Amino acid sequence: MNKRAPVPMVVVGGYLGAGKTTMLNRLLANGEGRRITLLVNDFGEINIDAVLVRSRSDDVIQLENGCICCSIGGRLAAALVEIGQREKRPDLLVIEASGVSDPQRIAQVGLLDAALRLNGVVVAVDAESVFERLADPLVGDMVRRQITGASAVVLTKADLAGPTGLERARALMAEIAPQATVLVAHHGDVPWEVFADVAEPRPVSPGLLDGREGWHSVSGAAQHAGIRTLAYRTGRVFDKSRLCQALKNLPVRLLRAKGVVRLAGDVCLHEVHLVGGRLRIGRLACTDRMSESALVFIGAFGDAAEAAVRATMDQAVV
Repeated sequence: MNKRAPVPMVVVGGYLGAGKTTMLNRLLANGEGRRITLLVNDFGEINIDAVLVRSRSDDVIQLENGCICCSIGGRLAAALVEIGQREKRPDLLVIEASGVSDPQRIAQVGLLDAALRLNGVVVAVDAESVFERLADPLVGDMVRRQITGASAVVLTKADLAGPTGLERARALMAEIAPQATVLVAHHGDVPWEVFADVAEPRPVSPGLLDGREGWHSVSGAAQHAGIRTLAYRTGRVFDKSRLCQALKNLPVRLLRAKGVVRLAGDVCLHEVHLVGGRLRIGRLACTDRMSESALVFIGAFGDAAEAAVRATMDQAVV
């Protein structure tokens, strides 16, 4: 029996709100008949990203309640084994790392299974906000690690950064990730070749993968640099105007909010994205259905924040 060629695998990383899911949706839309398997992980108990990409792919594997690189590691390894053993293997396996994880750590798992071939790490970087993120004492080190481990860096939000800001971001990437190919994505468009033929990332330190079940010494949902997630679900519909007002007036330090919601007077679902003070609400395909609205809030907040967030959001439902 001829030995089958390994499945090419790419890890897609990047900080919260950098545009990873948009990039993946564009990849799926431009797949030209290729079989692409997505393994989607989100930070927290509701996997919003899996919902946002599922409408474009029949092969989405969902890992929930934590960051891939933490206690969920055993489930990741099991999912990769299952993919490698399939009779009909995908043409490409893409793992979307959560926005608060180190994608290079995840990429090393591809070296442990002969059925997989690690193509590399593609990291999305918000060209407008990257300088602010790197200077943030809460998340700066995390963002830097994501970038320095990349095989390819995709600069997003180029229209918001402007020509001068984009060139500054390019120069910064050349400085802190000289090994990476740097390109600019407009509306999430990235050439297929970036995923099919990127270079392998630099190897990690020996022993990093020892004890796959606990790559970081945490259990349950990941606790990264004091970052927490809050989940909000409701079976009622939102008033759009009140929802926008509520999201802009949340009484917590928020790094990111995202979700899929139902709005009054509209049978379609809507995706919600809030990052860096920018709020976007967009209609999803009307064939998508959910019985409830679900939002995830990611930030640095204490135990009292959950009640405050819930009270604020309750004011937006009808």
